[in-house]
Amino acid sequence: MPPNITEDGLLDRRIALRQPRHGYRAGDDAVLLAAALRAKPGQTVLDAGAGVGAVSLCLAWRCHELTVRGLELLPELATLARNNITANGMAERVDIQQGDIRQPPPEIGQEVFDHTACNPPFHVAGRTSTPPDTSKAIAHGEGETRLDDWLAFCLRRTVSGGTVTIIHRSERLGALLSGLRQGAGDIVVFPLWARPDRPAKRVIVQARVGGRGPDVVHPGLCLLDVTGNDSEQARAVLRDGAALDLTS
Repeated sequence: MPPNITEDGLLDRRIALRQPRHGYRAGDDAVLLAAALRAKPGQTVLDAGAGVGAVSLCLAWRCHELTVRGLELLPELATLARNNITANGMAERVDIQQGDIRQPPPEIGQEVFDHTACNPPFHVAGRTSTPPDTSKAIAHGEGETRLDDWLAFCLRRTVSGGTVTIIHRSERLGALLSGLRQGAGDIVVFPLWARPDRPAKRVIVQARVGGRGPDVVHPGLCLLDVTGNDSEQARAVLRDGAALDLTS
């Protein structure tokens, strides 16, 4: 294996994942995002900003009768994603294309999907220092493609009645709600609490395209217990592949 690549595992190593040793690395956020999708057998899902394929692979592992398509900007990550898909035996159900959401390839830009998942860059352009690694800089900083662009793309690529699901920093919640309301409703905010006594640093936000219902704040998930270990609920999702219920 090249020295700049590591072989890791998700879902208690049920998913083998090769990814760059340095730069942006997939982890718990990808597993949590995949767990939040309400996809049913026979449906199609778009993974926008797919990276090395972590969200796509976790979702396809949990829901065996889905078709998952991904779009990744960086060619080197898209290549790793395709290799990961093959290594996990999912080439018949999962495919990741290289391209930009501003000019997506026809396989994605001319299609609509039952659900869209997205883990967009976290930081507003110019507000944080730029990481030296290119992949990490693109993954963490908005650059020319802003959060509103990601949300608009996801809304356009999702059928009426389908869902758009985003994981992001809690401090960007206002921008997420504003962008998603441009074409969706029935929004559920699902906080991810680090500990019972600390504020949530991450949120999962799910919206139904064309929905007109009110926003709902879910109790969410506490990732760690008071001792600092994974909570029982978090272990079920992160290790065993359990789904998150954003409806109860």
